[in-house]
Amino acid sequence: MIHLIFGLPALYVGVRFVWPLQWPLALKLVLVAGLLVGSQFHYWNRLSSGSIFSPEYSRPLILLFNWTIGVVLLLAAMQVILDVVSLGSRMITGGWSVPHALRYAAGVLAMLVAAFGVWQAARVPPLKDVEVRIRNLPAEFDGYRLLQLTDLHASRMFPASWVRAVVERSLTLGVDLIVVTGDFIDGTVEARRDDIEPLTALRAPDGVWAVTGNHEYIFGAAAWKPRIAELGIRILSNEHVVLRRGEAALVLAGVEDLSAGSRAHDLDAVLEGAPAGAPVLLLDHQPRQAHAAAERGVALQLSGHTHGGMLVGLDRLVARANAGFVSGAYALEGMTLYVNNGTGLWPGFALRLGRPSELTRITLRRAL
Repeated sequence: MIHLIFGLPALYVGVRFVWPLQWPLALKLVLVAGLLVGSQFHYWNRLSSGSIFSPEYSRPLILLFNWTIGVVLLLAAMQVILDVVSLGSRMITGGWSVPHALRYAAGVLAMLVAAFGVWQAARVPPLKDVEVRIRNLPAEFDGYRLLQLTDLHASRMFPASWVRAVVERSLTLGVDLIVVTGDFIDGTVEARRDDIEPLTALRAPDGVWAVTGNHEYIFGAAAWKPRIAELGIRILSNEHVVLRRGEAALVLAGVEDLSAGSRAHDLDAVLEGAPAGAPVLLLDHQPRQAHAAAERGVALQLSGHTHGGMLVGLDRLVARANAGFVSGAYALEGMTLYVNNGTGLWPGFALRLGRPSELTRITLRRAL
């Protein structure tokens, strides 16, 4: 199915956009073939690693494939608009053909915008500061700061050098706690061992904590959990810990990703024994179960998974697949849900337009 999702727009662009150009036949054939080859990125991924989720070739080639997909999708959207305008013109005035100058302008624009989208996806993200007000937050935790990393997707696209740069920037932010809300990797432990190694340098006074994401399950959570633990990162596997400032308490809880099936989302078991009245911060890779967390009295849920929807417009479709949650803060029955756009994203669709990546520093404040 994914091959058709990208292949059909490439074919449409070839027939409706490229073929009418006044270029030599050989050049048009080469361009159409290039678009079709580029649109089948995920097929080549499967050949390289056995999975569409883990391209195992050079970073420049991965970036080139993603740029090609971006150009195809943007040109397809532009061509649809041109075709609709042309059809409307024919019905009203008797005809209008698309000027070749307009086609060239659309092609250049698509190439530039796609390049910008790939750059935004591939860069080390900028800092985003978020303030969350929590009822009954102890005074000792007023001003408490934590850093949320999520959807790192360490891979050939986000290799050790990129992960190291993220870690180095994270260590300058002066936070009390670091959390990682899943999707550390794309690839097996053997393929990604070196790429994820820089995470060993992450440090915070209250530690570095994490939960699994669906991509850990794609590549074997049973193997990835001990490897992540070797990095000094403690995974909250349907459990909680209590953070203290003197007598004051803050509960940090984590659930297994929904990919864990029956082992996921037993919040009653996760919070059993937690100090009564202490605010609960819940780490949950996917935001879909946020209403259940709010009903259980969670104060703040931190999630990722959606990548913010990646593109303005596409984010509406991503929201529908995630109970309406896609990017930023949501107020739910006394709970705040924060859906992080992601530190990285899946290299199989590495485009960002209007939904930038982020290093998210969250400051807790007492609600007035």
